[in-house]
Amino acid sequence: MSNWRLSKRYAKALFSLGREGDSFNNYGRELEKFAAFYRENAEFRQAITSPVFSIEDRRTLLQTVLNRSDFSVLIRNFLRLLLDKNRIGAIEDITAYYARLIDEASNIAHAEIVTARPLKQRTLDNVVKSLEGLTSKKIKPHPRENPEIIGGVIVKIGDTIFDGSVRTQIEVLKESFKRSYQG
Repeated sequence: MSNWRLSKRYAKALFSLGREGDSFNNYGRELEKFAAFYRENAEFRQAITSPVFSIEDRRTLLQTVLNRSDFSVLIRNFLRLLLDKNRIGAIEDITAYYARLIDEASNIAHAEIVTARPLKQRTLDNVVKSLEGLTSKKIKPHPRENPEIIGGVIVKIGDTIFDGSVRTQIEVLKESFKRSYQG
């Protein structure tokens, strides 16, 4: 099974437990805090994931970190489980997927908004407002530029793509002309 699929499985299991106690947001913050610590501390990351060190040594290292934290009992146990199952190295993927689950539960969608040039804040706000009306969800925008689209906008929300780029409109016109001259 791929690491991403395993990460999703662990994130979903933790999220399910968090929903039962209505603590899923708190668990998300705690996961992010640990993932940030993991990301920022190369020596810790190498030691905790290295098979060179015994599992007992890695448990001791993790316990030392947990003793200095204010993590909930459930998150502490979750991190110990990840270590025991040799999945602690996937903490960043697990945290990322867990954040997606929180957004879904909170009716939040992420929108990748591609334009040829940077959008002014007011224009971005208008696009977000339109998307919120279209999707009935709160939109977290992720704008980026791609001069190859020439103009217009491409929006991707989940698996749905709204392509209003000039490049695509030109391609559609080309195909239309080709069909009319072939017929």
